[in-house]
Amino acid sequence: MFAPVLVAVPQPPSPETVKPGGVLLLDIKGGIGPATRDHLVRGLRRAGTDGARALVLRIDTPGGLDAATRDINQAILASEVPVIGWVAPEGARAASAGTYILYACHLAAMAPATSLGAATPVAMGGPQPMPAPAEEPPDDATPQPEPKAKPAPARRDAGDAMSRKAVNDAVGYLRSLAELRHRNADFAEAAVREAATLTASQALSQRVIEFVAEDIEAVLRQADGRTIRLGHRDVTLALAGQPVTKLEPDWRARLLAVITEPTVAYLLLLVGLYGLVFEGYSPGAVVPGMVGIICLLLAAYGLQVLPVNYAGVALIALGVVLIAVEFAMPSFGALGIGGVVALVAGSLILFDTDIPGFGVPGRLIAGIGTASALAFMAMLWLAARARRQPVVTGIEELVGSLAVALHDFHGRGQVRIRGEVWQAESSVPVRSGQAVRVLAMDGLVLRVAPVGE
Repeated sequence: MFAPVLVAVPQPPSPETVKPGGVLLLDIKGGIGPATRDHLVRGLRRAGTDGARALVLRIDTPGGLDAATRDINQAILASEVPVIGWVAPEGARAASAGTYILYACHLAAMAPATSLGAATPVAMGGPQPMPAPAEEPPDDATPQPEPKAKPAPARRDAGDAMSRKAVNDAVGYLRSLAELRHRNADFAEAAVREAATLTASQALSQRVIEFVAEDIEAVLRQADGRTIRLGHRDVTLALAGQPVTKLEPDWRARLLAVITEPTVAYLLLLVGLYGLVFEGYSPGAVVPGMVGIICLLLAAYGLQVLPVNYAGVALIALGVVLIAVEFAMPSFGALGIGGVVALVAGSLILFDTDIPGFGVPGRLIAGIGTASALAFMAMLWLAARARRQPVVTGIEELVGSLAVALHDFHGRGQVRIRGEVWQAESSVPVRSGQAVRVLAMDGLVLRVAPVGE
């Protein structure tokens, strides 16, 4: 007899349903930088801790820093909670870095009257020339002779080579995200190479996004029942009617956002430098030095996470030092003019990027340069005015003052001036008690003459 043998037949894995919980809503607004990265990473961590069903990113950004964007995408790709990217509200955009983040999300959605794209990387130090696009074929169908290959130039422009390198790297990165999420990879490449953009309806028809939703309830309703790939397993979303909690940035994220704002970091640097200068002029004042050190430390933290040209930092510091030295020992304007020029030049090149939202406004630089120049000119005017005024302190102030002769003398004698007895010398006879005027000083001897002579 044969005992029955049960053989387990492997079944295809069925999609799981995410664990119960609400939905978190997190805003990505403005330039994407270290503060945005910190806020999103903390939001993903909280979503996992609270057992949220999904995290919705409401995106409205002109772009941001490459390093922060890649960190955000790595956090999304490693997330154990489904992430839905939603370009909203109406009129919002997911340009440049926002397009990369939207492609990384498990589901992508847009509100009506929104756009995405224009993901061409901006090189540090300003935009570099892009490779020329291929020539379009003529309108007629007549075959054209194949042009002869032109010899490659012996030397290539270094800036153009760096631009091609950055563009090709961005194309490969965005295409890999598109292939991972099964979205249109051709538009991903066009968004990088040609700065192509799409509206919400165009993005839906070209399979760049999964759906169009006008509000958060519509996002959850249309995402409900969809199956996504979460890590190494398939997950079916159950989001319809779930409560939504908006995740506001905490004090740390707000402080980081303020410090890493380029204009604030620039002003902190100037306040810190001038605070140390004032402390040097008035040792023991304590407050200027304390404020200066705190501002310099905050500026150092903000600048080290921003695309900073440290030659600009050095020029700003040199400019402040030269202006301070001009106040200490006037050089008839040479040091002061050099300091103002160095300060303005350093401010212009401080942030080595043309990314929107990561630069110092030109009006602010012009205002600070003008204020420094006016302070310098006022210092020169005060110095020139002081040189024209008579001396009012020291023994030199005795010249021109009146004294009284203590006895008759012709030649060397003694006079009393301001309660002190001085040796005096007169070329004319002086009587006792007669008022004399001090004409000059010869060492510790006053040269005097009777009043009226």
